[in-house]
Amino acid sequence: MKNILIGLVFSILWASASVATKFGVQSASPLILANVRFFIAGILLLGFSYGFKKDPTFRLPGRNEFRQLALFGFMNTTLYLGLYVCAMKYAAAGIGSLAVSTNPLIIVLLSAWWLHRKPAKAEWMGIVLGMAGVAVATYPLLKNSFTTLTGISLLLISMVAVSAASVYYASVKWELPNLLINGWQVMLGGIFLLPFTISFSDFSAAHWDITFWGSVLWLSLAVSVVGLICWFYLLRLDTVRASLWLFLCPLFGFFFAWWLMDEPVTIYTVIGTVLVIAGLYAGQRSKLQAITK
Repeated sequence: MKNILIGLVFSILWASASVATKFGVQSASPLILANVRFFIAGILLLGFSYGFKKDPTFRLPGRNEFRQLALFGFMNTTLYLGLYVCAMKYAAAGIGSLAVSTNPLIIVLLSAWWLHRKPAKAEWMGIVLGMAGVAVATYPLLKNSFTTLTGISLLLISMVAVSAASVYYASVKWELPNLLINGWQVMLGGIFLLPFTISFSDFSAAHWDITFWGSVLWLSLAVSVVGLICWFYLLRLDTVRASLWLFLCPLFGFFFAWWLMDEPVTIYTVIGTVLVIAGLYAGQRSKLQAITK
């Protein structure tokens, strides 16, 4: 029961990120929102790791580890989350949540190229179904301006970036705790993003109101801290079982978008979500069958 509760909390918090971002970009430039979020999350994670953890593994990274963390942070935070926040300015919150759920499918493609791993037929089927699902769900939103081609393009690039970051993460033999890795990659990613934020953001137009700070604190505390703690806990139990909770993210994501942002839920939404979930299942089927035997 405890593991189920933690899985549900992760799915709900992860799915809420797109709606929280949509609220935040109403008050300030997407890059300002992203940078403030990264620095708050990084300070909290690193402060907790070095201030309260007495385990000797919670140490300062070595020179080579800093290079690995910098590259991971650039891909996972600067590129992925920076582009994702910008995409949310031009895309529906529900589509943002649905797109995130396709990460395992894109990882299969990148693993084939990067790690020379040949995808199985079921994984190819999963990729096709997942991409088709996003296309179907997006179609009516393009017609009524809830989503634009700019938003979809930025979302796709950000999904490739986070998938590349995941493949890179899996290729490195990390010796630091997950909590410390996340803290450093978020902080370094925020530092790399800062020059772009200063150059391209209009600080004079930013409204430092309750909407902005509510969005920042939710994304920093609930999503980047609590959500990731839940995710790392689930990963320690079983990586494949942990990925099952991603199946719920599109459902919660569209619910939050409908409830809080008045985004329409149509037959296209339902069909698109079903296709993405079917794609995720197809891509993970062999692993799921292995753990149920």
